[in-house]
Amino acid sequence: MDQPLTPSYRPLYQQIKDVLLERIVSGEWAPGTFIPSESALAKEYGVSVGTLRKALDALAAEHVVLRHQGKGTVVATHDSDRSLFQFFHLVRLDGTRTLPISRVLIRERRAATAQEAEALGLRLEAAVVHIRRVRELEEVPALLEDLVVSADRFRDLEREPQTLPNTLYQLYQQRFNQSVAHAEERLFAVAAGKEEHRHLGIPSGTPLLEIHRIAKDLQGNPLEFRVSRCETQNHYYLNEL
Repeated sequence: MDQPLTPSYRPLYQQIKDVLLERIVSGEWAPGTFIPSESALAKEYGVSVGTLRKALDALAAEHVVLRHQGKGTVVATHDSDRSLFQFFHLVRLDGTRTLPISRVLIRERRAATAQEAEALGLRLEAAVVHIRRVRELEEVPALLEDLVVSADRFRDLEREPQTLPNTLYQLYQQRFNQSVAHAEERLFAVAAGKEEHRHLGIPSGTPLLEIHRIAKDLQGNPLEFRVSRCETQNHYYLNEL
């Protein structure tokens, strides 16, 4: 550590947590790599192992790192399992959870709408990449979703890679060095329109669940704005608190 920690009204473990987070965000410790041991970090920062451990536990609670008993602490990566259980909440009526298969309908660079710009903290009509896709569960269309990200932050996403993976958060992390750590969601009851009738095969007027999600990076900055419209005849939204 270049400079000693200065007194602050914030608990010491939170100060240590912020310093460790900065090192992760900077790329010093890449996703999937183990960070130095608790004792080594405690010595580096001049704090007790208990304080250092509390800072790491706080990062683990926010899904920034993963703690492995007897092995150490690794910077979290996005994989299909994590995306399924942390960020995908649509479940069949029998409780079955499966990862959706995605079919891309639109993939373009365009100007942000007022709603999108506000959600992403961009100037009005800033360039964004817009992706619309149908997501199928067990080969049956279940969601129609539109998502947008900053075109500056996700350069060339409108054309590269040629084929988009089901798990976009893993792509964001591996290709663009942008990790989704948290998400804020708002749920609305809406009726299906022409687009939902066309792509989900349900009658217009069918009740749908509409989810507005702002996915945020490790520092709490918005990365993606997503609107998903979900059929609720065969599925329900599950959020375990």
